[in-house]
Amino acid sequence: MPHAVVKMYPGKTEEQKQALAAEITAAIVRVTGCGEGAVSVGIEDVQPADWAATVYGPDIIDKPATIYKQPGYDPR
Repeated sequence: MPHAVVKMYPGKTEEQKQALAAEITAAIVRVTGCGEGAVSVGIEDVQPADWAATVYGPDIIDKPATIYKQPGYDPR
């Protein structure tokens, strides 16, 4: 039961979010071999002023073993 969470700055349309969720779902199905019904995707808007404290620190810096694609920035 893969569940993917995307955290990003606000401003994307619902159509863009739906397209992103569909692409992520297709990639998960293709790579893992699970059925589409087993996949869920959440998208969370995070304000730029909150990014370092609510995403970069706790989700990236504090969980290095879970990061398979490192970001190319450091907001601190």
